[in-house]
Amino acid sequence: MHRKPVLLVIAHGSRDPRHAATVHALVRRVRSLRPGLRVETGFLDFNVPSVHGMLESLAAEGVRDVVALPLLLTRAFHAKADIPAVLRDAPPQLRITQAEVLGPSPLLLSALERRLYEAGLTPADKSSTGVVLASAGSTDPEAIAVIADIAREWWHTGWCAVRPAFASAAGFPRTEDAVRELRAMGCPKVAVAPYVLAPGFLPDRIARGAADADVLAEVLGPSPEVARVLLERYDAARMPVPAALGA
Repeated sequence: MHRKPVLLVIAHGSRDPRHAATVHALVRRVRSLRPGLRVETGFLDFNVPSVHGMLESLAAEGVRDVVALPLLLTRAFHAKADIPAVLRDAPPQLRITQAEVLGPSPLLLSALERRLYEAGLTPADKSSTGVVLASAGSTDPEAIAVIADIAREWWHTGWCAVRPAFASAAGFPRTEDAVRELRAMGCPKVAVAPYVLAPGFLPDRIARGAADADVLAEVLGPSPEVARVLLERYDAARMPVPAALGA
């Protein structure tokens, strides 16, 4: 009998216990959406099981096919370097396909918007609300450009304005800078939408930067939209690559 590849969700890991708890809650939601799919979790750092340990465990069980899915919103250093390096050290009997990162996706924009509504906004507030799209930040120019593109796309759905912001030292502007900019532009309300998956050090910094905003949304967390994106990326990774034209 042909078995579906195991979905291995690769999370960064954190000393903050809220991080792992959120990752596990998201994985439970993915399992609930597709009961016949085996979904496991591995962490790059700080938490167990490690990615390498989980791959060894799967190989020992006789698993052959794995889709490794980076639990990341942008293609930055971890997706381009860290994760491929770990996967290269996997047991040789495993056939591993690395799936794409989660973002960008229309589903993630839907999740961001729903988090803002859960925090107290309504659809009627859109045109009078400026939004700070607050990401963790990266030194990777591609990742920074993607966040700016998402902000522009989201603005076109009717918000007063949308400005990207970054929590890490490498990023600029910071959340508090973007809040001030939106105030100066004349947006009657300012909301901060964390474009991060789980609580931790950088999301806490975003929250501090949102002190002068009217609304601070929760992190994306185990929202149904994020779970659906995981399954979309898994399905896409299993699709055969089309042959080149004229081949």
